[in-house]
Amino acid sequence: MDISVVVPLFNEEESLPELHAWIQRVMVANHFSYEIIFVNDGSTDHSWEVIEGLSAKDPHVKGIKFRRNYGKSPALYCGFERASGDVVITMDADLQDSPDEIPALYKMITEEHYDLVSGYKQKRYDPLTKTLPTKLFNATARKISGIHNLHDFNCGLKAYRREVVKNIEVYGEMHRYIPYLAKNAGFTKIGEKVVHHQARKFGKSKFGINRFFNGYLDLMTLWFLTNFGKKPMHFFGFLGSIMFFISFVALVIMGVGKAIELSQHIYGPLASSAWFFVFLVGMILGMQLFLAGFLGDLISRQNPNRNDYQIEQTI
Repeated sequence: MDISVVVPLFNEEESLPELHAWIQRVMVANHFSYEIIFVNDGSTDHSWEVIEGLSAKDPHVKGIKFRRNYGKSPALYCGFERASGDVVITMDADLQDSPDEIPALYKMITEEHYDLVSGYKQKRYDPLTKTLPTKLFNATARKISGIHNLHDFNCGLKAYRREVVKNIEVYGEMHRYIPYLAKNAGFTKIGEKVVHHQARKFGKSKFGINRFFNGYLDLMTLWFLTNFGKKPMHFFGFLGSIMFFISFVALVIMGVGKAIELSQHIYGPLASSAWFFVFLVGMILGMQLFLAGFLGDLISRQNPNRNDYQIEQTI
């Protein structure tokens, strides 16, 4: 099969018939063998009934229905598991992503041999409250991930080689960082294509300011797990050692100073200075950070996936 189109959705009953007809028209015109996988993420409207109707009329349509709303990442994960096409295309169900981009994305994967191609909505029709946080978020993501050629990490319109989606785990809210996940899995040929963005035709945007802050927290989590997930002692042990050493040296200096004062018959309590307590707390925190790294290493060694490596080929 040439293409699997994975469409996660939540309350998009009005847009589904038009989206299906549009995808079908593009596939037939380009003679692709294809499947469309709609993942209903706990919709409370009649989205699933619409999907069932489309599937009854078109054997290319497949559906997955969640009992409740889990989020976009779980929807993509289940869609990726079921996808069988050589190229996997993801797009949102709100008609803001154009299926007319599919042939060019397919060509970039199959002929230019990209592992992943992310869409770039250079001209957006979203409100300013969404576009400004998105620009700030993408700048941070480029810096931390090291993927400097992407301008829109969170664009729903992406194309993947099948091997990519079968070797990454999209969980939590990590769908924003699929290019970063792919890079960490060894798929480094990541490209970008400017795509057409359309104004929302039905419903309203699900974007909220909480998603912006959650996105940053998820990015920090992914960065930490990527760099220190299998070697937590390198992070916690290093910070703990530095903190303990500085605090210990400072306390020794304070002790020497107090000893000199005593030799000169200048008496007074050692703990009269607030710095004494600051450095004492610093030593305790340093020890705790070191122990946290030690415990993290012990837990990491018990992880059944600790030797789970991405092997591309054997002979």
